[in-house]
Amino acid sequence: MFALSGIKTELASHIPKFALILPVGISFYTFQSMSYTIDVYRGRLKPTENILHFFSYLSMFPQLVAGPIVRAKDLLVQLEQDRNVSSHQRWNAIKMMAYGMFQKVVIADNLSLFIDSAFEGKTAFDGSAFWWVVMIAFSFQIYCDFSGYSLIARGLAKYMGYHFKMNFNHPYLSLSLREFWTRWHISLSTWFRDYVYIPIGGSRRGMVMGLIALWVTMLLSGLWHGANYTFIVWAAIHALFSSIERLTKWNKSWSKSRFSDLLIPIIFVQALVAWVYFRAADIDQANSIVGKLFSFAPSDFGFTQVYLNAMVVLALALLIELSILVRKRSTAAAVLYKRSHVDIAFVSLSIVACIFFRGEGAQFIYFQF
Repeated sequence: MFALSGIKTELASHIPKFALILPVGISFYTFQSMSYTIDVYRGRLKPTENILHFFSYLSMFPQLVAGPIVRAKDLLVQLEQDRNVSSHQRWNAIKMMAYGMFQKVVIADNLSLFIDSAFEGKTAFDGSAFWWVVMIAFSFQIYCDFSGYSLIARGLAKYMGYHFKMNFNHPYLSLSLREFWTRWHISLSTWFRDYVYIPIGGSRRGMVMGLIALWVTMLLSGLWHGANYTFIVWAAIHALFSSIERLTKWNKSWSKSRFSDLLIPIIFVQALVAWVYFRAADIDQANSIVGKLFSFAPSDFGFTQVYLNAMVVLALALLIELSILVRKRSTAAAVLYKRSHVDIAFVSLSIVACIFFRGEGAQFIYFQF
């Protein structure tokens, strides 16, 4: 059921059932194989003459199920020579896996019960403040869940001597939505940029065509996530806010002022509103939640006690992001982070937290895409 301007339509009932069946393998695996084929067709990549290298590229296990998407030009050249892994590389691999596991089992998994209870109507709590906390929690759940998976995959590959590019770079510290998409799921966003946005014209053909290319790319990204109207609206919200950003350039001058960091919560709220539709079961539920977010109706803050574990973990996630921001702004903090004993302490704490403070195991969110 889809409601628009008071008109409700049962679109699903008019679509043949066979048209609702998604192609087998519409996943990161498919995107990875498509990139090889397209690059070879365009003459940007020489076909590999070693079939074992080709199948190794397609089926390398660390990132096979949920990314990051690895480009053939980046991995095939690594497969052409034996990998001699240094102790420094192994240590970096262990760090990635430890931090990835921490993000997944300590932060994402401990937030899942709180978020699921809210969206499935299994809690008596309601009100504006409650839903703001729920959506902030979901924003960090999906980020830590997928960033954690990507770090584990990159760590496994690095331990074997292979390098996968960074897939997440603290997207919630972005000063614009354009920057957000250069930091969020980088391998997928660059895939859509290179194989959809640029081929249909990108920004080379003027503002209007650039906006059309933006909308087409974002809506296709929404469809890729699932055959549900909620994903289309999620993509449309990002396209709308990005279009306004391009047309008005409202954040450009602000980003150069001493108040530039105020852009961080503004961009975060834009992403958060879109996340409502990404997580909601249907359009009606999403519209209801957005209404509650901005109704500023009173809330019973007793939920902070009922879901104390989730509140503590959410505070920890926010503190970590704040520490990253401080590190970016402070040379002294950046130097401190690079010291070996600090590195060892953080890894050790991450492993201990994974053992003693892990949440109830939950499937990786992006396994469904």
